[in-house]
Amino acid sequence: MNSDALLENNNPDLIPCLQIGKLLTSTLDLNEILELIMIKISQLVEADNWSLFLRDEETGDLKFEVVVGLDKEKIKDTRIPAGKGIAGLVAQTGDPIYLADASNDPRVYREIDLITGFKTKSIVCIPLKIHGRILGVVEIINVENMEDFKRIKIPLLSALTDYAAIAIENSQYTSRIQHMSITDEYTGLYNARYMHQILPGLLQDAEKNSKKLSVVFMDVDNFKNVVDTYGHLSGSMVLKEIGQTMSAQLAPGDILIKYGGDEYILIMPNRDKTSAIAITRKIQQAIRRTTYLKSEKDPIKVTASFGLAVFPDDAQNKKDLLIKADSSMYRIKKSTKNGIGTS
Repeated sequence: MNSDALLENNNPDLIPCLQIGKLLTSTLDLNEILELIMIKISQLVEADNWSLFLRDEETGDLKFEVVVGLDKEKIKDTRIPAGKGIAGLVAQTGDPIYLADASNDPRVYREIDLITGFKTKSIVCIPLKIHGRILGVVEIINVENMEDFKRIKIPLLSALTDYAAIAIENSQYTSRIQHMSITDEYTGLYNARYMHQILPGLLQDAEKNSKKLSVVFMDVDNFKNVVDTYGHLSGSMVLKEIGQTMSAQLAPGDILIKYGGDEYILIMPNRDKTSAIAITRKIQQAIRRTTYLKSEKDPIKVTASFGLAVFPDDAQNKKDLLIKADSSMYRIKKSTKNGIGTS
């Protein structure tokens, strides 16, 4: 952050910029951070449009997060491929680029102009960078006077993007930690912690709106034999694949939980017993016909036992609802297996 340049210019935007910097680093909400950035840069920038891109860590592509001066609907699903255009180069190298004449520069990514009908004449592109990690870029199009802009505005924008990078990184780290705390590390499904967080609220909504809510416990039959034969790592892969099989049968709003061991819980808001049994039967049949560990020399087939309970018909609170579904599942487990039990 070039504080000397800021002070030398005696810029009236200095204090507001530092104030917005403090605000940025005081919140972990990414939407709030982006809104603050949008407000301040829009105040600072005298240009036709500007955008803030965040970088996809897996692909390196840039995604539009803030768009000012263009119709965001036209480009909301558009991504800048890794290394493409001025923004892609800055995201790749971490070095800013000030391009006074973009008309014939081969590095410019023209597809956005083709989509929007806009004409790019000049580009200022600054990285959002922290600890050597590039989070994204801010790209400003068609500034009125490039030399004045570099002399007066760039020190402020550099300070602002430094603050923004800190805030965005903090938000991303917090989001990852929160996600890890509510997901199962092997299957990627929600875990028991998440279920206990959301189920009380779902039951309250069901009661308030006089709706049903169904809960299904599922346990893989004879899973110990799978682990004894193939080992724990392959056993974990089977559980992940079973989760994928179950997820493929669900409708929007249904919530699949990896509960523990080889158990899963399915929460189905707004489903009565008849509807819940139909979905559970689809899952049962899908598991039964799917081959697991296809990459192994000896792939396997498995079956599962299910237990269903419905709020408020079978139970009027979370504890009793879970106990009823669990008990129904264990009755099947101890008798026929590969079946569906109800309260």
